Amino acid sequence: MNDLGRIEDLPKDYVQDLRYLNLVPLWPSLRGVLPPQVPTRQTQPTCWAYKDIKPLLLKAGELTPIEKAERRVLVLANPGHGLEKMQASAAMYLGMQLLMPGEWAPSHRHTPNAVRMIVEGEGAYTTVDGEKCPMSRGDLILTPTGLWHEHGHDGTDPVIWLDVLDLPLVYYMEASYHVNGDRQTTLPGRGDKQYAHGGLVPSHVFERSHKAYPMLRYAWTDAKAALKTLATDLPDLEQVQITYTNPETGNDAENILGFYALMLRPGQSLRLPARSPAQVFHVIEGSVQADIVDSHFKMVEADTCCAPGYEAVTLTNLQADKASFVFIADESPLHRKLGVYENRG
Repeated sequence: MNDLGRIEDLPKDYVQDLRYLNLVPLWPSLRGVLPPQVPTRQTQPTCWAYKDIKPLLLKAGELTPIEKAERRVLVLANPGHGLEKMQASAAMYLGMQLLMPGEWAPSHRHTPNAVRMIVEGEGAYTTVDGEKCPMSRGDLILTPTGLWHEHGHDGTDPVIWLDVLDLPLVYYMEASYHVNGDRQTTLPGRGDKQYAHGGLVPSHVFERSHKAYPMLRYAWTDAKAALKTLATDLPDLEQVQITYTNPETGNDAENILGFYALMLRPGQSLRLPARSPAQVFHVIEGSVQADIVDSHFKMVEADTCCAPGYEAVTLTNLQADKASFVFIADESPLHRKLGVYENRG
């Protein structure tokens, strides 16, 4: 490959003339934006241990009342992007959010899509588009773009959850904003759809929902049962994994990011192929080692790590006598829509 000219090779007065006119020569930076074979990636393998996060999050609850925070969150920032950018990957934002008993995080809506993976505690709820969704460990709650949502807590102990948003992408597009609203009137429904549990959808005769997101809560009890049944029915299946989907269309649960639950059999080591999207792994139950490039993260329940795209990842269940369960978020839907999705094996 030919070496390209450098900016330093150009006369200084010529470079100054270009900058005065808001012009930039492409060739000195061409290899940076269009590198050979593999993209330039800022996302670094990074792990966040819950045992380190929880005391600092609880301390935030003492230092900052909910009225001064609105959303009391510690952002899981990837150092490769710079901590001030508050992103885990090019398109994913992660945050650990705390809600104390009796608190109410006021209603708002925003352009980024979000999901909430419940980490610890009982008694909290998220009201989305009028549906009051109870929050229990391992549940996945959707708060998609443009839908009103608020969080409340009727229980007695702190509740903590993992936020996953496509905020970095929406912010980069200069399309990120929020609107505050009044407390919502609660409508019938708990966010989940009982018919979805049986693989059923409403008949066209009776017309399906007009909502883009008919299902807002995916209970962990249902997801875990599905994984265990899948593992039993298909004992030779290596990757025991399910995808969170829209039950009426079969599409991904949200438009930009993909969400999955993975079961690792006792002692199993699973190699995930090198694919273009970055990935996030969060341990719901068990103990897992994640091998990503030269990093080796031993994770227990509620620990989270991320992996850059175009890199294979090996997940190993460190428990020899029982399964471990992992929540995964990735950028696959976005990559497919853009036509850049790759699986390099």
